[in-house]
Parts: sequence; structure tokens; C-alpha cells
Amino acid sequence: QVQLVESGGGSVQAGGSLRLSCVCSGSIHISCNDMGWYRQAPGKQRELVATITVGGSTNYAAYAAGRFTISRDSAKNTAYLQMNNLKPEDTAVYYCNADVMRGAMNYGIYWGQGKQVTVSS
Repeated sequence: QVQLVESGGGSVQAGGSLRLSCVCSGSIHISCNDMGWYRQAPGKQRELVATITVGGSTNYAAYAAGRFTISRDSAKNTAYLQMNNLKPEDTAVYYCNADVMRGAMNYGIYWGQGKQVTVSS
């Protein structure tokens, strides 16, 4: 069993900041390699926010670059998303995902349950 548990998020006024955390864990010995954050606003498709490799290389959606920062603590299998200068259009459910390995075997891609982020104007 693999679990991704997100925390953080909530409500903030425009211009404010929020931080999301995602802990990747399992009942068997696994490693959580590439991790990422995605979001889904009401009536819209899920979209990429940012990703980070196990080596720390990052990739951002254009709207997130310069405002959001993805980071990780690989020892804790935890990824973070620091969101600054939030805008009302950032309102969405934010999901964490991870590319999970068991030894050299690809174990699959897993998703968290999602955390609501609401930005008011």
C-alpha cells in the first residue's frame, strides 16, 4: 500500500501565501522518485503546477514560475509547494503525485486526496 497525504492549503486573500506538504509512504519498502503538484479548478481539467525529480530538478507551469516554489526532503519522502502572491484564479483543489519505485521496479504513479486552496479578492 502506498499513501500520499497532503496537508496545508486553506483560504487566503489575494497577494497572500500558502504552503502545501505531501508525505509519500508505504507499508512496503518503496522510494518516491519524481513528485509533482497538480490542480483542478471547478469545471476545468487537472493541470500541472510543478514537478521535482529525485535529484532536485524542477519544472513549472508558466503561471506558477516566479510565484510558486516546489521543493522536497528526499529523506522524508516529502514534497512541498510554497505559493506566494496568490491570485483568485489560483483557487482549486491541489493534488500531489509521486512516481513510486520498489527497488528497480516501477510500482506506479500515486495521487493524494487533494487539498482545497481558496484565494479571495
